[in-house]
Amino acid sequence: MLIHMLKSKIHMATITDTLLHYEGSIAIDPALLKAANIIPGEKVHVLNFNNGNRFETYAISGEKGEISLRGPAARLGKRGDKVIILTYAMEDAKKAAKYRAKIVHVNEKNQPK
Repeated sequence: MLIHMLKSKIHMATITDTLLHYEGSIAIDPALLKAANIIPGEKVHVLNFNNGNRFETYAISGEKGEISLRGPAARLGKRGDKVIILTYAMEDAKKAAKYRAKIVHVNEKNQPK
């Protein structure tokens, strides 16, 4: 049996921009993508701590310090909102009990702590 497990988490990042007229995605600082083991194009869940919105999109590589909502997702948050970005993976049930997600806490400039 396979179980959906939390693969990675970027905790309490700050939205730096929103771009409504874009095909859609969330742009994430390349250093955060690497630290959290998220690859461009990977499906992510975004949880907006400020307004409670939860949505799915895909990650793209942004600029240093960037966390920007693009396309329709831009309507689900605003600059300054805190978000939690999650990815998931399938793991064998026996291995799942020992699996540990990659969790990255960030400071107010979206830099890993």
